[in-house]
Amino acid sequence: MKAAARLRELLAQPDMVVAPGSYDAITARLIEQAGFAAVYMTGAGTSAARGYPDFGLLTMTEMVENAGVIARCVSIPLIADADTGYGNELNVTRTVREYEARNVAAIHIEDQVSPKRCGHLDGKEVIDRGAYIAKIRAAVAARESPDFVIIARTDARAVVSFDEAVDRANAALDAGADIAFVEAVQTIEEIEAVPKRVHGACMLNVVPGGKTPLLNLHDIQQMGYRLTILPGILLRATIEACDKTLKALKDTNMPAPANSGATVSDTFRRFGADEWNDLRKRFQDA
Repeated sequence: MKAAARLRELLAQPDMVVAPGSYDAITARLIEQAGFAAVYMTGAGTSAARGYPDFGLLTMTEMVENAGVIARCVSIPLIADADTGYGNELNVTRTVREYEARNVAAIHIEDQVSPKRCGHLDGKEVIDRGAYIAKIRAAVAARESPDFVIIARTDARAVVSFDEAVDRANAALDAGADIAFVEAVQTIEEIEAVPKRVHGACMLNVVPGGKTPLLNLHDIQQMGYRLTILPGILLRATIEACDKTLKALKDTNMPAPANSGATVSDTFRRFGADEWNDLRKRFQDA
């Protein structure tokens, strides 16, 4: 089954889909091995992995390349950040085609002025509602398979108002988007209101330290959300773990032993070593 069809299947089930954020093949594999049903490619993490802040500095080519790597190395559906679509309706059309060609299951496209920035930073700007909806129409028309999921993100809550964000979400769904993503809602009351006021499936972005209050995932599901992403959960954990490990090395001049007791072979096994060894043996024994 293609990834997009599998994601559609998951979204139709009673349980909310939870997609932790990945920024490379390592984190994507860990998410799959932990038992999650979907993975999210974070634009912020993809930017950080290339040495940049989440200020819209990466190109569509760089984002699509990373999405292709992640989609190739896992069997669960990938939901990917596609920023603003990287231009006007023509650019959005190509963006959809490039992501879909790499077996990505879903992308979200937003209404920020380019270059965009992280949805939980101040200083955002949004484009005119009509221009945004034109991009959504183009994205819907560009997909080859109707299973490919188009998520319409709006950042209007921080720039205009909560009401405007809800109106844009509904207009995007009317234009053919499959899921509405009202970014950076600021209170628990707003989190609760989105699925009630938006007439379609809704996604929530969980960002510790961001503008949206943190809630238990079960409570988010009970509010009516169909999809939740946690973009920075592994990026933050990785930075903290690396800082701790490097400090210990600097202080003690001794590398820390593996807490899990894993050997080098054990580590490579998590990335397909057994399958590759079997393949080599098959050809050698022929």
